[in-house]
Amino acid sequence: MTDLADPDDSLAVQSTDPLADVDAVLFDLDGTLVEYERSPGELLSLAFESAGYDPFFDVDEYFARFEDHLAPGVSIREGRANCFAAIADDCGRDPKEGRAVADAFAAERDHSRVERLPGAKSALDALAGDYPLGVVTNGPPEMQTTKLESAGLADYFETVVFGGHDAPAKPDPEPFDVALAELGVETDRAMHVGNSVSSDVAGAHAAGLRSVWVPAEDGSEPEPEPHHSFSSLADFVDR
Repeated sequence: MTDLADPDDSLAVQSTDPLADVDAVLFDLDGTLVEYERSPGELLSLAFESAGYDPFFDVDEYFARFEDHLAPGVSIREGRANCFAAIADDCGRDPKEGRAVADAFAAERDHSRVERLPGAKSALDALAGDYPLGVVTNGPPEMQTTKLESAGLADYFETVVFGGHDAPAKPDPEPFDVALAELGVETDRAMHVGNSVSSDVAGAHAAGLRSVWVPAEDGSEPEPEPHHSFSSLADFVDR
């Protein structure tokens, strides 16, 4: 375990036990508890093939530009289509080609085809008897609920807040506030576990929660710095 707490931070965890003085634990979903069986790179290749075009961009460019096309009220599917159209235009191609690839990508994406990440179920089993648990995830309710149910994790959680729908998307503090209000727990008695520094760690800090970054990347210097960092969910609960 690597304890990254800043002793001068008012939210810093003074104990080596990250769950000391914690009354509730919130989790991110994608990349923290579950992941798709097929990677975005695999789906993008299938999408180009299905749409009938030779690949004119790769998954790294998709990831680099996707967030530029997200905004309140814009669905993930719509944002992806706008992203692919913009990339096509920059490549000197008809933006309609990019939208056709985006449609094919969406058709190939099956939200029920997810798998639990290592340690996810055992971590929830270890926590569920002692703490109320919640999920704060960015994404449409139907899509994210399908993932939770398909992974067999839905019954662990007393609340699920869908950022971008029930409240603004993370890292806005509101979805964390909504989740804790439903659990009846104060922010300074709660912890959020997630894989994204920019949305999970930053969002937890903005809301006044303690943060756990899982899985942490070795040798990295995340900003903002999480209060605790673990290489896996198993390490988080196996103390």
